[in-house]
Amino acid sequence: MSAARILVVAATARELATGRDWDTLQCGVGPVDAAARTAAALSTHAVRGVLHVGIAGTRRDAGIPLGDLVVGTESIYADLGVGPEWAPHRLVPDAALFEVVRAAIPEAHGVAIGTSARIGGCITPVEAMEGFAVLRAAALASVPAIEVRAISNFVEDRDRALWKFDEAFAAITAAIPRLVEAVSRA
Repeated sequence: MSAARILVVAATARELATGRDWDTLQCGVGPVDAAARTAAALSTHAVRGVLHVGIAGTRRDAGIPLGDLVVGTESIYADLGVGPEWAPHRLVPDAALFEVVRAAIPEAHGVAIGTSARIGGCITPVEAMEGFAVLRAAALASVPAIEVRAISNFVEDRDRALWKFDEAFAAITAAIPRLVEAVSRA
């Protein structure tokens, strides 16, 4: 898979490592924009893999330090509120893609990542706002996808002055080239 066939998706420009030999998509903040923009991009581009990257929060009791990387073992849509017989709310990444990403960033924690449109809306160890939406759009397009995040904050801290945005942005953008290279070789 060439790097040009990999789509790196993030909510904001700050989460993307741009200027490289791969396609990027700024999908917007929250599950609605993320799903719509990712689906639109996948309908018009021949993509063989999606790396969804960004920053996220963790619960203090999860034991994941701020600035660390996490790889989603599964993505859980916390806001849905109906049973799986009505709509999917849990996705597991492609097993081969998961192994490639874990090998590329062995220091990352493998955990479930919840998706919620509000901070503190998940009971998973890590929560973000777009992951399930991006992975669902990819699944509907039959494109393997995975979510990788850098931890910026503890969800219990409502004071954003305590959040480590700069460290998390630096961690995720530093990891993207390694991830793209590994997935490209797979």
